[in-house]
Amino acid sequence: MNVDWEEITHVTKVDPAKELPSDLSVLEGTDLILVGGSDDVTEDNTLETIDAIREAVTDLPVFQEPYDAAHVSRATFDRVDALAVPAVYNGDRDHFVGKHVDLFAEIGRKPDELLGTSVPVVGDLVASRAETAVSDLAAKIVGEGYVVQHRESAAAAVSGVGRTYTTDEVAGAALATETFYDFPIFYVEYSGTYGGPGDVEAAARYLEETTLLYGGGIDSAEKATEILSAGADAVVVGDCFHDDPATFLETIPSR
Repeated sequence: MNVDWEEITHVTKVDPAKELPSDLSVLEGTDLILVGGSDDVTEDNTLETIDAIREAVTDLPVFQEPYDAAHVSRATFDRVDALAVPAVYNGDRDHFVGKHVDLFAEIGRKPDELLGTSVPVVGDLVASRAETAVSDLAAKIVGEGYVVQHRESAAAAVSGVGRTYTTDEVAGAALATETFYDFPIFYVEYSGTYGGPGDVEAAARYLEETTLLYGGGIDSAEKATEILSAGADAVVVGDCFHDDPATFLETIPSR
C-alpha cells in the first residue's frame, strides 16, 4: 500500500502491551496506524495487535515501529505496510546508530528466516534469492527522525535521552532530517504529556518534503487543532485510544 502523506492528518499509536478497546471501529476515522511501544512489547503481542487491527479495519495503512530487531520477523513483515524505525537525535548512540546497524545486520544474516527465502537449491540461486529478500525488506523500512521531549517517559528511558532539546535544536534536527538524512518523517514526541505548539512551529519552518508528526497529550479537538495549525502534518494519538475511546474520537480532525 502506497501512503499519500498529504492525506495523513491523524495517526493512531497502538501499544501491543496495552489492552485494546472492545470496539476497534473507532479506528475508522484515523489515517494511519503505528504499532509499537517502549515496555513489555514482544513479537507475539505485536502480531496479535496487528492481526486484530487488520481484521477490524482493512483499508488503513499499518506500520510497525520496532525498537528491537527481535520484533521484526517474516510474520510482521507480511502483515504491515512498512517498518518505521526511529533515529532518536537526543538519545544515546545505540538508539541513533547502534540498533539500526543491528537491525540491518540481522536482515543480512538471516533473510531466509525473515522473508522465507530458503529454497532446495544450492549455489548462486540461493545467494540471489537472499539478496533479493534483503532488498525487499530494506525497501519497506521507513526512517523517522525523532526528538523525545519528555524526560520522565518510558520512551526517554528506553532511548537513553540525556536531555530535552531547545526549540533551536528541534529546528536543527528537523533540518538535518530533511536535508542530510533524507528521512520521510520527523517526529516530535512528548510521550503522554502535552508539549504545545512551540517545537512544531520551530520544526515546520524547515520541512517541505518531510512529514512532521507530533505526539503527546493529544486528548481533545482543541489540542489537535492547535498542533495542526502550528504546522504539524499529523497528530499522533495513543494513550486516549487505549484509555478513553470516546475522547479519542474527538481528536480526529473533521474532514
